[in-house]
Amino acid sequence: MTTKTSAPGNLTAEELSTLLTLIKKADSVELKLTVPDSGRRSAIAALDVDPLDAHIRQVFFFDTVDLTLNKAGVVVRARRIQGRDGDSTVKLRPVVPDDLPPELRKSPDFGVEVDALPGGYVCSGSMKGVAKSLDVREVAAGKRPIRKLFTKQQRAFFADHAPEGLELDDLKVLGPINVFKLKFAPRDFNRSMVAELWNYPDGSRILELSTKCMPNEAFQVAAEARAFLTGHGIDLSAEQQTKTAAALEFFANEAREMAKPNAKAKAASPKSSSGL
Repeated sequence: MTTKTSAPGNLTAEELSTLLTLIKKADSVELKLTVPDSGRRSAIAALDVDPLDAHIRQVFFFDTVDLTLNKAGVVVRARRIQGRDGDSTVKLRPVVPDDLPPELRKSPDFGVEVDALPGGYVCSGSMKGVAKSLDVREVAAGKRPIRKLFTKQQRAFFADHAPEGLELDDLKVLGPINVFKLKFAPRDFNRSMVAELWNYPDGSRILELSTKCMPNEAFQVAAEARAFLTGHGIDLSAEQQTKTAAALEFFANEAREMAKPNAKAKAASPKSSSGL
């Protein structure tokens, strides 16, 4: 088992053993917490975060309107990043590290990470690449095929795990999500943290706080992070949200609505002649 939805403190001995094994076999661990929108402003104030230090990102996902890839445990995305090249990722989750081919684990572009949050954990494997910001924009505009954003290794990884017959160029562009990302060093916490604010087109938002660590220090860092956050009045018991799942569902629903005949007709109808 690689995914658990109950709180870590409620894990059985067998489940805790599984988590320990995953962490030992992973390349990195990321501890995450999503803050409900009602607590967003107070959390930012408590952590003394300056929003003007944030960098802008655009995140694009690629899937079918029925989220066929996501249902198969595959996530394909590309990001445009302010001031530098973006990136592209083909992610498989959940994974069992020992089940992955040795040659895959040796690739410098592939990594295994355990994401841990108050609601559980998941182990994933990601094949990453560099993607130029202009290329991502042109793919989103339909001027370049989707496969051009991904390396040969990424395309092979996709082919190995995507549902049979589904190609990269068969996918729809889902997005973008506009994200503000800020890396900061709290005065009373001896590690850097990252705050990401995901802004959805309907006005909803997800604020995620995270910190990364090496597998051998995961439990120590988790205890320190918990003490730090609760000491600043941040609620760790709130329902956790998944940024990727929320984005995929939002844009897939939008794509399905636009595919309906009446939506197409409405979109194609001439604008009012009022001149406004």
